[in-house]
Amino acid sequence: MELLGSTLAATYAHPRPTPANFLPAISAMASSYRDCFPHCNLTHSLSLPWRPSTYYRAASNSPALDPYCTRSQRVSESTMLPFVSNRTTLVTRYTPDDWYRSNLTNFQESNTSRHNSERLRVDTSRLIQDKYQQTRKTQADSTHNLGERVNDIGFWKSEITHELDAMIGETNELTDVKKKLERALMETEAPLQVARECLFHREKRMGIDLVHDEVETELLTEVDIILCCQERMKLHLDKAIAQLAANRASQHELEKDLSDKQTACRIDDKCHHLRNTSDGVSYFRGVEQVDAMVSVPDTWAKFTHDNILRSQSERAASAKLRDDIQNLLVVTANEMWNQFNKVNLAFTSRVAETADAKNKIQIHLAKTLQEIFQTEMTIESIKKAINDKCAFLKVAQTRLDERTRRPNIELCRDMAQLRLVNEVYEVDDTIQTLQQRLRDAEDTLQSLVHTKATLEHDLAVKANSLYIDQEKCVSMRRSFPSTRRLVGFC
Repeated sequence: MELLGSTLAATYAHPRPTPANFLPAISAMASSYRDCFPHCNLTHSLSLPWRPSTYYRAASNSPALDPYCTRSQRVSESTMLPFVSNRTTLVTRYTPDDWYRSNLTNFQESNTSRHNSERLRVDTSRLIQDKYQQTRKTQADSTHNLGERVNDIGFWKSEITHELDAMIGETNELTDVKKKLERALMETEAPLQVARECLFHREKRMGIDLVHDEVETELLTEVDIILCCQERMKLHLDKAIAQLAANRASQHELEKDLSDKQTACRIDDKCHHLRNTSDGVSYFRGVEQVDAMVSVPDTWAKFTHDNILRSQSERAASAKLRDDIQNLLVVTANEMWNQFNKVNLAFTSRVAETADAKNKIQIHLAKTLQEIFQTEMTIESIKKAINDKCAFLKVAQTRLDERTRRPNIELCRDMAQLRLVNEVYEVDDTIQTLQQRLRDAEDTLQSLVHTKATLEHDLAVKANSLYIDQEKCVSMRRSFPSTRRLVGFC
């Protein structure tokens, strides 16, 4: 809304004059209070017959005035007439001496009150600080004791953990050895059956061939050796089962003790880290009178120490038994294998040569398969490289196509244009080279596949020949297990 016929543009075109910098005088008169509280109309409340110029000059600089008021509004406000009260005299109730004495009394009372308050505040602060330090020291001692207890529990927990890990490892190793012993015991059944069948088949000899020769003697010896080895294996197997039971009992005690210590460590660690600002801190009346303890530090440490000693003793016995079983497996395997070799002296050189040729073919076939895999990977990498170069070629050709749209004189054969043209030729040549290499790799792959088929066919021929030789010569002796199987390995 425009005032006094002036437009909004005219109002902004004529900025307000800067108010004069004026600081009102500091006094106890009503004009000073008007300066501090310009919103209070002290002229009306005191009904003074005069108008202090200080109040009006301070009011002109009041931030409460609208900064966007128009010039005509300021002119109208400056020409306003003051309010004139009907009262024409001031009523005086006290003398200046009364006023000064009242001020001095208030000052003295203020000093006395402040002095007493300051002394009480200092004494109270000292008392609070002393009690705070005492309480803090007591809490620190309790925290220190809890920390030592946590360290003690952690020490024994680490000892138990170390012994438990050792016991678990020993138990696992003994279990593995037991399984190896069981597998070795099972593997002895096949050689025993083969030796007995060989003796049975040799009974079918006719005529002069029915003689008690060296082969028959060695077969009878082989049967006796295998039966003796089986007896020793069964004895050690029973010992291993009993030792595993003892190991698991010790392990159970250690795990139970470790679980209790972990729980205690978690509780004590939580107590050790509790602070006055922690969550969950509350009152528990009468808890200090509860005594549910079942051990003292000496019995507590002795309990864990005894568990560890028992575990160490069982672990030592388990390790000794495990070594005995390992030695037994090696000894029995050597005995059976040596006797088996004595029976198999009749192996022909042809079987050995055929087996050697078959092994060599298998090696070459494995190398060929590996090379086929590598060639296929190379072909895939070449195809990927060609696809990658196609993206570069597209970018270069797109750039050249976009640059043909430059207007007029901007169609300049600059360095960028020449480099883009060279890039297109280079990338295209690279793609052609990679495509040629791709064709060469595919040809090589076909050759490798053909070689693989040839090797597989040759391997099948050698396997058939070896099967015929073994069926005619030593078919019954091929079922004898290897040394690894005789010592319990799969």
